[in-house]
Amino acid sequence: MVRGFDVSDDRRPADSDDTLVLLILCCHPALSPTAQVALTLRAVGGLGTAEIARAFLVSEATMTKRIGRAKQAIKASGAAFAPPAAAERDARLAAVLHVLYLVFTEGYAPTSGPDLHRVELSAEAIRLTRLVHRLLPDDGEVAGLLALMLLTDARRPARTGPCGELVPMAEQDRSRWDHAMIEEGIALITEALTRGTPGPYRLQAAIAAVHDEAPAYAETDWPQIMLLYERLLRLVDNPIIALNHAVAVAMAVGPRAGLRLLDDLAADERLRADHRVPAVRAHLLELLGEKATAREFYLRAARQTTSLPTQRYLYARAAALPAD
Repeated sequence: MVRGFDVSDDRRPADSDDTLVLLILCCHPALSPTAQVALTLRAVGGLGTAEIARAFLVSEATMTKRIGRAKQAIKASGAAFAPPAAAERDARLAAVLHVLYLVFTEGYAPTSGPDLHRVELSAEAIRLTRLVHRLLPDDGEVAGLLALMLLTDARRPARTGPCGELVPMAEQDRSRWDHAMIEEGIALITEALTRGTPGPYRLQAAIAAVHDEAPAYAETDWPQIMLLYERLLRLVDNPIIALNHAVAVAMAVGPRAGLRLLDDLAADERLRADHRVPAVRAHLLELLGEKATAREFYLRAARQTTSLPTQRYLYARAAALPAD
């Protein structure tokens, strides 16, 4: 029991202010991000321990211990089931949004395992973010996060081929995108951008909107995306955003400009084991016609990823290029 609330209860709480309080409690700063995600899915999302364990690719026993430790940490902190003090509200809400973003991302593009999507996770993240938006309708970043999720998830039907293979955005059939979801997301971000200086989620949603509004990949407004990423990088120190910025620069200015930015990112320890760095390098080298070198980097990226669909895609790209 945590000061009046039993976080072992599997039932979904009612859609009320209490749910937001519970989200904030589950995202207590005493917990690691992984524990925050697990406890949120358990206590707020209503997922069973076995379901959460599958999402994290660990045994149910391991996840039971993690959730138990998370509950003990909250209990030891003396946290009460009550709204945070005004001075803490922004920081605690930021933690909630970050956890919901992590849940959505793991559902849309799992970091490991055999599946290209974990629809139950991305759908749960959208459901909970809708709830937070309903409770805090005037918060621009909440609206921005919901818009980002909708604009991204709208592409999911076209992201998988007939045999379950990954289909990159450049090759997707845009008629298969969920256009009702896109319209909702664009309406949300258009209105949210009128509320003062945009934060990270609003800027990411704006980037997603530019992608979704392009009639075809070749008509994507890459210069606008590049500028939005530059604004985003002034707000956050995130190596994946820097990598995406390099891609946007490559598409707007040219592959060699993107490769120069990749060289600058090579020293970032946070990207050392990330498959996306060699994958982006391979793609840009392929655009330059340096196919043999591109093939080497596709193979390197395939060996580094733990996502089986991504691995198969990268090996296929390598196989389509000459070895020398």
